[in-house]
Formats: sequence, structure tokens, C-alpha cells
Amino acid sequence: MMPTTPEIRVLSHHQTGLELYYSYPENTQGRLPAVLIFSPWTGRTSFAETKAQSLAEKGYVGIAVDLYGEGRTGSSKEECSRLMTPFIQDRQFLRDRMAAILAHLQQDERINSSKIVAIGYCFGGLCVLDAVRNNLGLCAGVSIHGLYGRPDYQLPKTYTSKVLTLHGFKDPMISQAEVRLLQEELQNAAVDWQMITYGQGYHAFTTPGANDPDFGTVFDACLDERTTLYVDAFLKEVLG
Repeated sequence: MMPTTPEIRVLSHHQTGLELYYSYPENTQGRLPAVLIFSPWTGRTSFAETKAQSLAEKGYVGIAVDLYGEGRTGSSKEECSRLMTPFIQDRQFLRDRMAAILAHLQQDERINSSKIVAIGYCFGGLCVLDAVRNNLGLCAGVSIHGLYGRPDYQLPKTYTSKVLTLHGFKDPMISQAEVRLLQEELQNAAVDWQMITYGQGYHAFTTPGANDPDFGTVFDACLDERTTLYVDAFLKEVLG
């Protein structure tokens, strides 16, 4: 594994400072592929930062996104819902915030702007899909136990990013009708897409500490390991 260097860089959007956590592989030259991590509804916690560091160890620039701004995070369901809800209710604002982040990264002299991938977990999976839907400059997007509902504004007819979706069949937050609608949407948008469905997977199957079957969130170490293998193979395919 490569040694890495962490760094916080702040981007302003609508007078809100977005504290992006970068992890760079050391002793590398030239522009590198970048992989963004969009967090679950908690915001940018150590979960996303650890993912970014792991990606940097593999030779990518790992970036944990502070979508809420000012480093805000939630520690309870109520706090997380309060942070996430404005973005769910205003998907155009969500799109605009992600567009600002992607535009910022595309100007970074250390990043290969043609090789930017986003990986999202839970709410972050919805963010990734919306970035794909709006052709914001990703070469690929990965949604892991994400949310699938389309925004209500007009979308492009075709999407330009490859897509990998990892889904838990037992996820109570996603109906089978929503799964079919996403598949049809991606197929109609001429996307190179794939979906892996885990028969025993619930929501948050890659989130350590998730253990609330009544809420539908259950961590599964085996599925987490499988997900890492699938995502690593996908990143090698799209980023080389």
C-alpha cells in the first residue's frame, strides 16, 4: 500500500464552506484519477475519510465530500434526517452543489479531470445517481445500498457515466418497483450499467455498527468484503 497524505480543502457554495477531505498517494507524479466518497445521511464522518484513505493507498486521490457544509454531521436519526431533508426536498439544489464540487475538482492540477469516479453510500448513493443523471463530469458512479428515486426536474435523454449499483434484496427502503424503474431508466439512458443484488442484504450492509433490523439497517461483513472486491475491479476497469 502507498503512504498517503491527508488534507482539508474548503470550497464555498452559497456562502457555505464545504470541507473536502483529500487523501493523496505520496511519491506520485502527474495528474491522478480521483474517487469521491458521498457519505450516508450522517455527513462526512470517519467512515468516509477512511474510505478516502484506502483509495489513496491504491493510487487514487480519495476525497470524502462534506455535502452539508461546515463539517456538519448527525449522531442520531433525528439529526441525520434534519441534515439530509433539505437536499431530498430540493434536488435541484443538490445537483447544483454537486456541480460546484465537480467543477472545482476538474480545475485541480493534481487530478485527471477525465477520470473522476463517485462512490456513494445510502443517501450518498442517491447523490451519485443524481450526478450521473445530470452528466456532471463523472466517468463512472457507484451506488452502494443507495436510494433510487428520480428527481422531478427534466433530465438529459442520455447519461455519459458508467454505473455500478450494489443492492440488498431485503432493503426495506427500496421497493422492487423502484429497482425496476432504475434499471429501465439506466437502460433507456443508454448507460453501460450493472446491478449486483445481494439476496441476504439489508440497507447499510457495508456500514460497521449498523444493527437495527426494525429500521432495516444491518451490517454484513461478508457483503462488505464482496463489495470491496467488486468496486476495486470496477475502478480498475474505468480508471486503468
